[in-house]
Amino acid sequence: MKRPASPLPPRHGLDAARLRLPTEGTWATVRDHLVERLHRLDPRRIDEMLRERRIVGLDGPITLETPYVPGSFIWFHRDLPDEVPVPFEIGVVHRDDHLVVVDKPHFMATIPRGKHVLETALVRLRRDLGLPELSPAHRLDRVTAGLVMFVARRELRGPYQTLFRDRLVGKEYEAIAPYDPALELPRTVRSRIVKERGVMTAREVPGEPNAETWVELLERRDGLGRYRLRPRTGRTHQLRVHMSSLGTPILGDTFYPVHRETPLNDFSRPLQLLAKVLEFTDPLTGERRRFESGATLQAWTDHAAWQADVLA
Repeated sequence: MKRPASPLPPRHGLDAARLRLPTEGTWATVRDHLVERLHRLDPRRIDEMLRERRIVGLDGPITLETPYVPGSFIWFHRDLPDEVPVPFEIGVVHRDDHLVVVDKPHFMATIPRGKHVLETALVRLRRDLGLPELSPAHRLDRVTAGLVMFVARRELRGPYQTLFRDRLVGKEYEAIAPYDPALELPRTVRSRIVKERGVMTAREVPGEPNAETWVELLERRDGLGRYRLRPRTGRTHQLRVHMSSLGTPILGDTFYPVHRETPLNDFSRPLQLLAKVLEFTDPLTGERRRFESGATLQAWTDHAAWQADVLA
């Protein structure tokens, strides 16, 4: 069954949420179902949205009395959270009819999630570039800066996302971390990393390795190293976990080796990790593509400002 198009236009660069009503149920009205289904939302807020005609079906607005129709679709725009503005710009590295490649700044999430909606790369780019169907081919952690690739049109999304799923994209990162003269580099780090639902940090456990990272030292000075990292797998926080396990945790990391809470409005110590290079064969044109970030890591260009972190 083909999903029907939303009758609601995007708002602030965000598509309306779509719900399909269960084919089985004893609810008399759509409102009754929503109160049970959206249990985190106050029923009074649901009633208010219905009175404001903010919830719609294919035949128009849903009211407090609209009967429940199994299998039907409804749409609405979610309430937006109060967000801390991210005071950094997104740099466009490349744009064509198929792709948009950007330099995402530190502290900006790739896609809407939780407390981060309007202040995300996807929503900002949809709005600023006038591309309502823009979607990410992959994701980058909120605290990591660097290259993120977006697909310009919905029908092109599959082939590019498949590249990342099948590990056909060469990725290269840079990191600034303490220099340890006793650490033999370059080397391949392999381990088993697990990330449990509801737990903020990942951890290494005994067992068959599921994470692999190539680590090499590019240069060193004043107790710091500038490292090139090439992940061959894509586990959550893999690079941060592997650098910490080597005894050289990435500067600015508030998760590893020790998790420290940081206010959302504290932009003073960005994680010194940069997604530097993306390289792949374009699945539509067969062209070999290579994109490189023009960003630099703060701790390497302003060592004095990071001296306390180096000595910690």
